[in-house]
Amino acid sequence: MSPDNLCYHCHQPLDPGSTFRTRILGKDRALCCAGCQAVSQAIVDSGLSDYYRYRTQAAVAPDALVPQALAGYDSPALQRQFVHQDGELSEVILSVDNLSCAACAWLIEKRLGAMNGVARVHVNATSQRLQVRWQQDRLPLSALLKALADLGYPALPFAPDQQEALYSAQLKRLTLRLGLAGIATMQVMMFAFAFYFGVGNDGELGQYFRYLSWGLASPVALYSAQPFYQAAWRQLRLGQPGMDVPVSIAILGAYLASSYATFGGGGEVYFESIAMFTFLLLTGRLLELRARHKAAQGAANLLKLVPALAWQVTDQGPCQVPVAQLALGDRVQVRPGEKVPTDLRLTSSGAELDESFLTGEALPVAKKCGDSLYAGSLNLRSPLEGEVKALGADNLVAGILRLQEGAQAQKPKSAQLADLIARRFVVRLLLVALLTYLGWLWWRPEDAFWVTLSVLVASCPCALSLATPAALTCTMSRLGQLGWLVRQGDSLEVLPHIDTVLFDKTGTLTQGRLELADIKAMRGEAGHWAAVAAALEAGSEHPIARAFDPYAATLKADGIENHPGQGVSGTLAGVSYRLGSAAFTQSPDLGASLYLADQQGPLAGFWLKDRLRDDAPDLIARLKARGLEVALLTGDGSPLADQLGQSLGIKVSKGLLPADKLAHIRALQQGGHKVLVVGDGVNDAPVLAGADLSLAMGSGTDLARASSDVVLLGDQLGKLDSAWQLVLKGRRIIRQNYGWALCYNLVIVPVAVLGLVSPWLAALGMSLSSLLVLSNSLRLLK
Repeated sequence: MSPDNLCYHCHQPLDPGSTFRTRILGKDRALCCAGCQAVSQAIVDSGLSDYYRYRTQAAVAPDALVPQALAGYDSPALQRQFVHQDGELSEVILSVDNLSCAACAWLIEKRLGAMNGVARVHVNATSQRLQVRWQQDRLPLSALLKALADLGYPALPFAPDQQEALYSAQLKRLTLRLGLAGIATMQVMMFAFAFYFGVGNDGELGQYFRYLSWGLASPVALYSAQPFYQAAWRQLRLGQPGMDVPVSIAILGAYLASSYATFGGGGEVYFESIAMFTFLLLTGRLLELRARHKAAQGAANLLKLVPALAWQVTDQGPCQVPVAQLALGDRVQVRPGEKVPTDLRLTSSGAELDESFLTGEALPVAKKCGDSLYAGSLNLRSPLEGEVKALGADNLVAGILRLQEGAQAQKPKSAQLADLIARRFVVRLLLVALLTYLGWLWWRPEDAFWVTLSVLVASCPCALSLATPAALTCTMSRLGQLGWLVRQGDSLEVLPHIDTVLFDKTGTLTQGRLELADIKAMRGEAGHWAAVAAALEAGSEHPIARAFDPYAATLKADGIENHPGQGVSGTLAGVSYRLGSAAFTQSPDLGASLYLADQQGPLAGFWLKDRLRDDAPDLIARLKARGLEVALLTGDGSPLADQLGQSLGIKVSKGLLPADKLAHIRALQQGGHKVLVVGDGVNDAPVLAGADLSLAMGSGTDLARASSDVVLLGDQLGKLDSAWQLVLKGRRIIRQNYGWALCYNLVIVPVAVLGLVSPWLAALGMSLSSLLVLSNSLRLLK
């Protein structure tokens, strides 16, 4: 068979149309499967491409490259629970094991990001989760999981139970290593005191103490410190030394030198430093693990609210089945006191639910037939029935988690800079350690080793790499509790610079529950014209359409067309109608909210009323107190807009088309202003997209929310000020974290080089600096 028809890696026959490729030795090579692609890419990424030049036989067939346990995750039925399909791309969130720092996250992002078919990878070192978007027709999920396992970071699809199991396993392993190190440290220190006071420096007793110290310190160096070696090896294998490299060099160097001194070489031993150093580092890792778990619990707690079982309605009556067995369109019953198992469309006449887990609002939410019910909502009153509209990864709560992870994927510039500094710092640290050793070897050889040990340990930039991720994760978690869903992570950097806030009227400053207050017929019967208006508004998501609900379902319009900022048009029984502003309908301006006209002229005027949100006046006052310019932009040209502006004491620009609103924003931006737009509705979508920062009310349409940086779940507009305060606090904490981390490293390095810091004190300082950053960040959760 021609070599062109064989897999370049294993020489197995290629399937027709195989799309698996890896660039090897300057050419794109055809491969038979995702397993061969993953392995060959790892070989290339590791700088070992010459393997293919000099090999004498093909690699092992890929049958065992993706274990059966991982291949099971390629099942479409199973993936429905955790893989979200977005066009040609699939998206999944994974829980990652052995993830200890930002350097680990960077390595994973670089490795997976280089795989053929992967569009985006983000690793959150604080929550220990990974979000990846990829083309599943080119790369199965099992290949991603296998690549992670090969790197030393086993991962599984994120689920609350899985996350807790992963945390428990990590905690158990770490506690065992820490316990061993702690016991050994106490024992070794007893023998070390003998050396400190000159009791065991000479003779058989001293040698006996050394043997005992070696026996106690060996399990610490070879077992307890193993996580540092594993991480360091992964980093070195990919040519990217991280913070575990100097730590590993320090521990192994001290252990080997002390072992040599013990078994015949003579010289100083550092067994007590090895044990205490490892113990302090593991203590720091344990406290970091607990702090990260606390910071990441928000998303897991949200998913825990979704039940695993549902009452499926069949011809034989309700029967309880796993939610995973449901299909779109299935009928589901939810009894009082039970939670909605998956997103439903209500088919009962009405219901009352508690959605506080989404919005933070304790008041019950009334639902009517056709409304959406969200997984995790609590049914408060009578039994209800609904039709399954979304499952698994397509549920709202899963979507919220995806958006939160995606927002954190967009690292602020400060975080990117910190990551770069931390990576480069390690290389320079190793150089400083080498120069320190040479300098002390020339000046005072007996102290050269322990001084170098202190330099390696004390100056690890752990705190610097944690400064932003820890604070950002805590900020996002707390914002989620306030009902803020942040879609663009870098938007939090914009908020402190905002100086102008523009509000929409209907559904934003007002409740958006418009009611028909009066109808004035210019010809014909008023009730009939209201029914015509209801037919024209049928299917619209604008709050105005709800005002005509009492007249709906009596007539049907054809050819309905939306005219943004003006109104709607359509045909009933061969007659063309227009519903909208006075100018759009060519009607006399009588002060009505909107007018109806046909080809013969105006037919009726409609007066609508809407209530101001209860918290709107207080919010406007708070924003003004911050020195912000606040204004109202609305497409409503009626006197109601002026009345609203006067009651709130803000400027009003009314009767604006979407293009007019956008032009208004552009003019402000050209004048040097940073603009926040708060809106709701279809007409706000282009305006939200054009603002420096945009916020859409959770009751708004999908289009408006898709154009915004932040979605406010629920109707409590006053949360804007609370979130603003939180973001400003988060910004202060990030600066505090950076200030501490930079000052610590700038001070500790020269002090350690001068020999003023012992190894155990260096370990304590490094651990405390990281814990201080994490503890400071956790203040955001209060």
